[in-house]
This record gives sequence, structure tokens and C-alpha cells, in this order.
Amino acid sequence: MQHVPVMPAETMSLLAVRPEGVYLEATAGLGGHTSLIARQLTTGIVIANDRDAASLDIARKNTAAWAGRVRFHQGSFASLPEAVAEAGFVKVDGILTDLGVSRYQLTAPDRGFSFMADGPLDMRMDQSTGMTAADLVNYSNEKTLADLIFQLGEERRARKVARAIVRARPIRSTLHLADVVLRAVPRTGRLHPATKTFMALRMAVNDELGELDRLLQIGPDLMKSGGRMVVISFMSLDDRKVKERFRQLGREGLATILTKHPLQPSAGEVSEDPASRSATLRGLEKE
Repeated sequence: MQHVPVMPAETMSLLAVRPEGVYLEATAGLGGHTSLIARQLTTGIVIANDRDAASLDIARKNTAAWAGRVRFHQGSFASLPEAVAEAGFVKVDGILTDLGVSRYQLTAPDRGFSFMADGPLDMRMDQSTGMTAADLVNYSNEKTLADLIFQLGEERRARKVARAIVRARPIRSTLHLADVVLRAVPRTGRLHPATKTFMALRMAVNDELGELDRLLQIGPDLMKSGGRMVVISFMSLDDRKVKERFRQLGREGLATILTKHPLQPSAGEVSEDPASRSATLRGLEKE
């Protein structure tokens, strides 16, 4: 399975890859952006990190043409210093992060990320550890569920959704959950009523906002002076954190913001890849 990287030209322009440089792709996914970096290297290295072991297996195949230039590491953002050290380095010349969920994760029924097909309510990016979405929906109290659906999914009907989930327990699968939500809050527009609930559960299961906070703290320290950090967000909650952290680093004189206004995909790219439409790209350079 191939991966079409989002905003490839804009991303590579901001990252400004040097042939002999060392780069860290914190969310390698299926290797789309990793390949873009690797093909520009000569003596340099790109460290491809991801929490998802299955995605990394696919990325290895997709980047096979540049195998000598890629080092793989499975782990959370907290383990990025370890990934860099294992590759034999202390600092890197650039960090790239694409915070989107991969098409593979969304379309593999056994992963439970979506309701396009029936499957177990898993949603873990790292399937070797942690609670599943099934644990969350079947054992959390109603208020906890309502709060996370409202805060992470920005779902204004979160209380109705949480009440319906608790009444329908045990929730058995992705399609069961989607049906429970649909019955509780009927469709009013193009978006399926369960979309925001699924997003909220995925974010909670994987502690996505906490992980992003860790990346934004660790990342600048991992870069050399002149190193660049480029982040692609797909949700306003993520982009807000990136914007605020970049501004803080700028105010403290630790970095220069490269994107006065965030970059977004062109109309042509959105036409060819509708999933890219909500992408937001920001970059900075470390002083």
C-alpha cells in the first residue's frame, strides 16, 4: 500500500533538506514523506519513527529504494531522543511530523479506527500496549465519556451520545457504536453523526494531545542550530498547540517562525486528494 504525502512541495521547501543532513520523521506512517526526504540525501540519514508497527512494516517496503538512507524506530514521541541516539546521533537537522491518521489505519477493519467496515473497537496506534476504545466505551462512566467526546471531538451533542452509549452497553464493534450514535443524534448534514465520537475516542486512546505536547517540548532540543521543524496538522486542537508553542519559541528568541500564516493545500491537491483539505502546515527554524 502506497501513501500519497500531503503538501509534498511545500513540506520539502520548508524542511530545506541538505544531502548530508540527519532528519527525523516523527510520524513515518507508510513512508510517503520519508521517501521524499530520503531521495534528496547522499550521505545523510532519515530516522523514520512511528508508534504503529504494522505501518512501519509497510513503510520499509515503500522506502526500499533508499534503504541505506533510512533508519526505522517504533515508539511514541517521548522515545524520539532514543530513536536519534540509536541511529548514532545527538542532534538532527530537521524534524517533520504529519499528525494525520493514515489511510491504512482508517481502512483496515481489524484496527477499529472507522466505521467504514465492521471490526473490533481497538483504535490503538501501538497495539502492543494500553487500553482500547472498547475499554473506554464499556467501562467509563457517562460523565467521563461525555466530557471527552465534547472536548476532543468538539461534539456539542456529547451528553446525548454518552447517555446512549451507556444504555447500549456492551458495545460490541465499530458498526454497533456507529449505529448507537446515529440513533441518538440523527444526521443533520454531510458528516456522519458518529465521526466526531470516533475521533474523540481515538484521540483519548492514543493520548494524542499529550503526545503532541511532548513532541513540541522535546523536538526543539533535538535540533541543531539552524534546524527546522515542520508540522502538518489536521485538527484545530492540534494546530492551536503547534501555533502557540511556535510563538512561544519565537518570543523567547529560540526560533524563527517560517510561516507567518499557515500553509494549506492547493485546490488542485484537494481535488486529487480530498483527505488533504483540512491540512495546515507550519514551520520554524531554531536559532
